[in-house]
Amino acid sequence: MRGWIRIARTAVPEKNASARPLSGRARYDSKYAAGDGRCKHRAGGGHCRYLAWVIERTDHDDVTALRLSWWRSRIANFSVYAYMVRGVLVDTGFTGVGSEIGQLVRERRPRGVLVTHQHEDHAGNIELLARMGVPIGVSAETERIVRGPYPIGPYRQLIWSGMPMMRSRIEPFADETLSLEHAPGHSPDHHVVWDHNTNTLFAGDLFLGVKVRVAHSDEDPRLHVASIRGLLARKPSRVFCMHRGLVPNGAGALAAKADWMDEVIGRIEQLHAQGRSLDEIRAEVLGARTRTHYISRGEYSPENIVRSVLREGMAVD
Repeated sequence: MRGWIRIARTAVPEKNASARPLSGRARYDSKYAAGDGRCKHRAGGGHCRYLAWVIERTDHDDVTALRLSWWRSRIANFSVYAYMVRGVLVDTGFTGVGSEIGQLVRERRPRGVLVTHQHEDHAGNIELLARMGVPIGVSAETERIVRGPYPIGPYRQLIWSGMPMMRSRIEPFADETLSLEHAPGHSPDHHVVWDHNTNTLFAGDLFLGVKVRVAHSDEDPRLHVASIRGLLARKPSRVFCMHRGLVPNGAGALAAKADWMDEVIGRIEQLHAQGRSLDEIRAEVLGARTRTHYISRGEYSPENIVRSVLREGMAVD
């Protein structure tokens, strides 16, 4: 089942999708939409796909996927997911949709929240939810990071908005059927959520895609592969990615990602041993620099994959 959730801003459904507010009837900004969801600024008042929808809901049996975006993230074609499973919210979304997340929590009243890692699109509303008194499950390392200054690059500020420093006391949360488990690689503090009842993996940013050719500077490809293979040994029945939603053939996709990353690591090591430069290795193994490299000023770049493989390889040696 799929639909839109109207929280505090405009949410207009796509054709053939019903509006699904969390409570009451759907409400729309009077400046743009009539009460029946017809866009006032379009001839004929048809549905407008561009209005500022914030949360798209998709139900997968026991899991509700909440796809979060706002106009700034959609310019870059980015969105992020949070999930509700048996009254537990997995991740908090980004600060730009904080008012919507706050209202969702007030209306759904989750038993607790599990936070996968420090990044602002996942932990962006952790301070808000702590202030609201929602119990939170978060690793000590993630909590340490979000309680300090958290500077981010201009492109991340543009897409997600910044993240306020964590100041409120956290009421700890744990659930015996949903465990927060360390799975480093994407970031040192990266965790996943494992559902012991259904063998479902809420993968944080462990997947993102099979062939992801860009990375942050603190990513560790070898640890990433080890985390994937360790979780695959548990035979996940479903894989939910925080940026891709429910992954078709999730276990197979994760295995393909690990294989591709192993191939990339091996090829980088081989070319480095031949005396090739970083630029030559990047071009041959990962291809040309992407638009993301330039927008992020190198913060999210294929070069970071090469640097990390060589850096961590020398540490191992």
